[in-house]
Amino acid sequence: MAAAALGAAVTFVTPAGAAHPAPAAPTTSAVSAVSADAASAGTASSWAAGTRAYLVITAPGDTSAVRSAVAGNGGTVFASYDAIGVIVAHSTSASFAAAMRGIGGVQQVGATRTSDVPADAYSPALPATPPQSPTTLTESNRWDMTQIKADKAWAVTTGSATVKVGVLDTGVDDLHQDIAPNFNAADSVSCAYGKADTRAGAWRDVGEHGTHVAGTIAAAKNGKGVIGVAPGVKISSVRIAEPGTSMFFAENTVCGFMWAGDHGFKVTNNSYYTDPWMFNCPDNVDQAAIIEGVRRAQEYAEGKGSLQVAAAGNSNYDLANKRTDTSSPNDSTPVSRTITNACIDIPTELPGVVTVAAMGNGNVKASYSNLGRDIIDIAAPGGDGAFGVYSTLPGGKYGNMNGTSMASPHVAGVAALLASTSPGSTPADLRAQLATQATDTACPSDSRCTGTTAKNAFFGEGQVDALKAVGGTQPPAAYFENTADVAVTDNTTVESPITVTGVGGNAPATLKVGVDIKHTYRGDLVLSLVAPDGTVYTLEDFPNNDGTDNVAKTYTVNASSEVAAGVWKLRVRDLASQDTGKIDAWNLTF
Repeated sequence: MAAAALGAAVTFVTPAGAAHPAPAAPTTSAVSAVSADAASAGTASSWAAGTRAYLVITAPGDTSAVRSAVAGNGGTVFASYDAIGVIVAHSTSASFAAAMRGIGGVQQVGATRTSDVPADAYSPALPATPPQSPTTLTESNRWDMTQIKADKAWAVTTGSATVKVGVLDTGVDDLHQDIAPNFNAADSVSCAYGKADTRAGAWRDVGEHGTHVAGTIAAAKNGKGVIGVAPGVKISSVRIAEPGTSMFFAENTVCGFMWAGDHGFKVTNNSYYTDPWMFNCPDNVDQAAIIEGVRRAQEYAEGKGSLQVAAAGNSNYDLANKRTDTSSPNDSTPVSRTITNACIDIPTELPGVVTVAAMGNGNVKASYSNLGRDIIDIAAPGGDGAFGVYSTLPGGKYGNMNGTSMASPHVAGVAALLASTSPGSTPADLRAQLATQATDTACPSDSRCTGTTAKNAFFGEGQVDALKAVGGTQPPAAYFENTADVAVTDNTTVESPITVTGVGGNAPATLKVGVDIKHTYRGDLVLSLVAPDGTVYTLEDFPNNDGTDNVAKTYTVNASSEVAAGVWKLRVRDLASQDTGKIDAWNLTF
């Protein structure tokens, strides 16, 4: 769920917390009144070594009394979100949190990090503007899009430009040729350090992760590069990662959710966990405040009509059976600690958030994907091994990444399509619709996958189906057959061709290959399907001692990387003497 440098190579995305025209200022319902200068940058002279950040939690509404108490107890107010009663405070005093916990009206106080706040927080540098490289790549139906039938959904709708999707991440390269047509600068911002920085370009990527995520959601259908799940909706960047570390601290997430609520985002994608704790435990005073502060911000965004979609994580960890955490805090020195299910991954385990697991190419759990009975809500392609998710990278580039970070934007894109076809849908409606449209996916033979085909620990409600989400139907199957006999003699290899026409795009992941071979000893045979480009898919190599007559079977082949149109061949090898036969007929069903 976190970002990693990758260039154009296939990269496994590790579970570290960070990969991962000027917009209007937040409304006063969300952010307390501060000067325009303070809201954007602050001053370098107000930073001091040893500065730590805290969430101070009080009753929603007028937080002025508690803000005054912050100043009176050795702290400064960096940002204040009156609508949810959350103040972001800075202090160099080791006794600040304890002193504030004794103030009337203060409900909780918690340090949000175990490291100092960077000086950059007080005078943030704008991310670099990446030089753009034009592409010669043309759009094609990638395996992840065909797996969720997004390529067929586009014939129904590409999504509405009135639907805004927020990418809460490392930032987005708004100049990228495949993102620029759908980018919404007016509602983009940086929330790094916990305060909205509305300067033009503050939203740009400080890594690669956010740009990759944005392309999966809504890369334009413009004939070049790639196509997003919902290429007609608008993308807004809310950079919540800090430069240098690409970490996502609690105050940044709070700012991001508040911005999403106040700026009309119908969906947000959250491919990260809130640093520095992989799991926040309510019996720790600091982590309890983090849970409460981020929970309130998410609840605020949802109350304003925004659905949050989040990655489940990349540790192959059972979120329903938590025992240990050895990676936290990741901003200083991690320790090994015993935890329970009361400890939660934020934001993915917060109420109302859609938790997304990753699948590989086919109906399989990605090897790294977290799991959890009644934790995982839904699944989507995230890539695994050689099959990465190919999407946009800063500077007009493209590349592969693997991770639940890549699965989550597929779901966010489908949610955006749902919102486009049902514009009055509430977040609760969209959650229910995501569950309804999902394709039930049965557990493999893995004891960790408990539950039913309809809902289980690996896939939740199942894999998203973009076509079903937009009310479309699968077109009638295209069927091709060759009934011409081809003799199969001893110690020979023969082929029978089928020419496929009128089928656009790639072959399906469930290409059906029907075989009818007459032979007096099928143990002699090896059967293969040869794609138009020469790729060979082994159908079956019969055991040498299989003396059964004939082969009458239908095989399922994942041929989603192959162009459908062209000449396909059934290849039959006879590896022995004495017994012979013929290809009586065979067929393909697309």
